[in-house]
Amino acid sequence: MDWYSIVKFLHVISAVLWVGGGFVLFLLGVLAERAGNIEDKLQAMRASGQLGGRFFAPMSMLTLIFGLIMCSFWVGFSDLWILIGLAGYATTFSIGMLIFKPTGERIGEMIAKEGVTSAVLAISDRMMRAARFDYAVMLVIIADMVLKPTVYDVGILAGMVLVVVVGAALAFGGNRRLVPSAA
Repeated sequence: MDWYSIVKFLHVISAVLWVGGGFVLFLLGVLAERAGNIEDKLQAMRASGQLGGRFFAPMSMLTLIFGLIMCSFWVGFSDLWILIGLAGYATTFSIGMLIFKPTGERIGEMIAKEGVTSAVLAISDRMMRAARFDYAVMLVIIADMVLKPTVYDVGILAGMVLVVVVGAALAFGGNRRLVPSAA
């Protein structure tokens, strides 16, 4: 076994924990939302805030560090798929640190002080919308890392753009609720 394989293994493991863990919380939120279970949805949002700095940020940083090590020593930084991966990483890391972590913490604080209010529900809806876009970006990053497109892979690149556009439309396309609000 060589050093590249070890670093690549560590890169993949940290990415799986980062992306997979976040996806589980997102899925719990979506399932609770569809079932009309406000408490479970809010619990998933609070957990996102609690785990943001303790788990997701370190796993995403390890993913980046191991990826940068591979690029520095073996792969380089000039390939299109590397640039797409870095741009995707910057996007999703920013969403996590600027939206998920503080919003999840805010939801927890608001519930502790005021209980479940319409303001809490509105904030949790915005957080779920951002999560839809974040996971569209994550899907593109995963496809990018596996498929390693070049400028000549127009179909793959078009598909990646389509995923981001659909994710943005699902996240930010209007203010409709997926589940009617509880009366």
